[in-house]
This record gives sequence, structure tokens and C-alpha cells, in this order.
Amino acid sequence: MKITDIRTAVVEANYDWTFTRVYTDEEITGIGESFLAPGLVSIINELKPLLIGEDPRNVDKLWSKMRWAASGAGSMGGIVYNAISGIEAALWDVVGKHYGAPIHDFLGGKYRDRVRVYADCHAGEALEALTPILLERQPKWVEVGAGEPAGDDAGINYPAHGRAHGDPSTEEVFTPEMYADRAREVVSEMGFTALKFDLDVPNPYTQDTHSGTLTYAEVKFMASLVQAVREAVGDTIDLAFDCHWRYNVSDALRLAYELEPYGLMWLEDPVPPENIGAMRRVTQGTKTPIASGENYYLRFGFREILETGALDIIAPDLQKVGGLLEARKIADMADTHYVAVAPHCIASPIGTIASAHVATAIPNYVALEWHGMSVPFWNDMVTGLDGPVIEDGYIKVPQGPGLGVDLNEEVARQYAKEGEPFFGE
Repeated sequence: MKITDIRTAVVEANYDWTFTRVYTDEEITGIGESFLAPGLVSIINELKPLLIGEDPRNVDKLWSKMRWAASGAGSMGGIVYNAISGIEAALWDVVGKHYGAPIHDFLGGKYRDRVRVYADCHAGEALEALTPILLERQPKWVEVGAGEPAGDDAGINYPAHGRAHGDPSTEEVFTPEMYADRAREVVSEMGFTALKFDLDVPNPYTQDTHSGTLTYAEVKFMASLVQAVREAVGDTIDLAFDCHWRYNVSDALRLAYELEPYGLMWLEDPVPPENIGAMRRVTQGTKTPIASGENYYLRFGFREILETGALDIIAPDLQKVGGLLEARKIADMADTHYVAVAPHCIASPIGTIASAHVATAIPNYVALEWHGMSVPFWNDMVTGLDGPVIEDGYIKVPQGPGLGVDLNEEVARQYAKEGEPFFGE
């Protein structure tokens, strides 16, 4: 078996969903998904010559070939691995189809038939949609409201409320009541037993979003959001809250201390990820479990974190960390330190189900993120399932060959990003 072509397609959803399809001379194809990045399709195309004519069953060899080819550009981490991760997942889909077995069989088999999913929730009604450089946008499938700009800038709203470290604004403040209402809705109507909300949202007491500092009033307001959610759903629902790597060590510790009474599943990314020592100070200074990992690459990026006890829970993103086999290796490393894994995921069902194959194959698994609540066509993006991808907060891991599902090209084409090729079309 030989690889004959590599092609891409991009769907404009809440984020860009970039798909890679691997073609072979045996008419077996595989599909994978990459985490968004500027210039991602160009990087995939640059890697393509390394794979044409190769046997797709040699997944680890081809992964190593791509890794070392990119090293000359200084890419021992970063967005090249977004591209490699999508290609690697597509190779596993080919391998599974060739041998007639699901991907998780090649990762050690199953620990569980279904994997728990946590819902990434937003309190407001508006869709959160971001470009690869985190500018807010309004996708073409959302009706443009009155007063929206037309022409080249239509649908793009430059950050105004601090989510991208802009100037503080209180034009839209999420109240404890809004958080509580959304939590009750997701639990009662959708059946989830684990939820995550953002804490770095517009806050009426914000003084400065650039400094990484928090006033006492800000901390208390953030704690009131957490309290409202906990009281709304009770103690049987697991809760996590995300800070998006915004704060300094001392204020992150003040916040984590205030949240200790609410028994969180974790507090995510309270400080920037590049300083592992700072993360360790926060983790070891609070009873609130601390999680991070979506911005680390490869097992080498997690080595010091695990060896120094810098995190309670690691959250690698399997569409950028280096691939599905690499994620399995990272989970094994974490297991030697008795650290649990809760994969970060903002993908379409293709990437989400690929992540579920890893989640079922590792012992130290907590929950997988779902970030597609605001996308009305999320479930429609795949074929091959009898029902929705997620039912009552769980994914039943497909048992069919390879990924076990395929991309619904009719739906994907409907929402394809303008200006990007659609699998060569």
C-alpha cells in the first residue's frame, strides 16, 4: 500500500475545522483533523512530499519523518504539530480500515465502552466564533444583524471586552444568574454530568486586563459565578473553570483559595503555561486541582511538568499535541506519576471521536471536552452513527474500522470556508 495524495478542506464553524484526507493506491482513504492555526493548510501542503509513495501503515516512521523535516525550521513545538497531528490521525484511519479494526485496538484496546464528555458552556446567547488569531467573527451561516459592517470586514468583530488581552469593558457582563441558568439547562436538557465555564469573562470590577492582576472585588465576583453554578447543579455534577492563562501567581492563588469550598474538578490555566515553575507554585499552593496542557507539545513538553508535580491534571489537545499515538505516550508518562488526563478539544466530531479512541485506551482518563454546543450542524458533520455523537454526556466509542465514522461531505461543503480548497476541488 502506498500514499498517493494528501488533500485538505476547511469548515468555518465556531473555529476553523481543518481536515486532512490521505489517499492510497488501494482506494482506502483516511480522515484526520488539525487544531486551527494561521497558515495551517500551507504547512500541510509543505509536508505532503514527505509522504507520497510511502506505506501509510508505518505511522510512527512517517511521524518521525515529518518531525525531523520540520526541525530545521525550529519546529520542535508549535503549529507544525497542528498539521502533523491531523495527518497522523488520518494515517491511523487508513490503518484501521486496512486491517478492519478500530483505531483504539492499535493503542492497546479498550478500558471502557463509552467515554465521559464535559460540556464547555457559555452563559450568553451569542455564538463565540474566533479566527485562527483569535479575532471574533460572525460565520457566514449566522445571520448578520442590524448595524453589522458590510463588505470586507463583515462578520469580524475586533476584541473589545478583554478576551484577547484588550482594554477592559463592561458592556456585556455575565451574571451569576446567567451562569446558573445555563448550567441547569445543560444538565437537565442535555444530560451532562460535567461542565466547564470561563472565569476570564467581562467583570464589573476589572481595572486592567494587561497586567495579569486581579483586584479583591474581581476575585469575589469570579467566586460568585462558581458559587452560583455549584448551587444550581448540586454536588453530583463535576465543575471546571477556565482562566485562559491570564493571571500572575499570587492572584491565581488568591482565586484558587476562594474556590476551594466548591469542590472543583479543576481550575484550568490560571497562569501562563510557559513558566512551569510558576504553574507548580499555584498547584502546590491550593487544594483546588489545577489543570493545563493545551499549549504543550509532544511528550517532551510534558516531561518537566510531570516530574516536578506542576499539575494535578494534564489536558493535551490531541489535534495539536503530536497525534494519537503521541497522546497515548503522554498518558502513559502521566500514569507513572498518578496524574489524570482530561483532553482539551474544540474540534468537529471527526477530531472529537479520534480523541475518544485515545480516551478509551488509557487508564488515567477523566473527561473529554466538547466545545460544539453553539454550532447547529455539529452532529451532522459525520456519517456512520445510529444516533448523535454525544448522548447523555457520553460518547459510545465506534467499533467500526479506523475512526468508525466518516466526514459528511455534503454538510462540510455547505459550510466550507471561502478561499480554501475542498479536497482538491
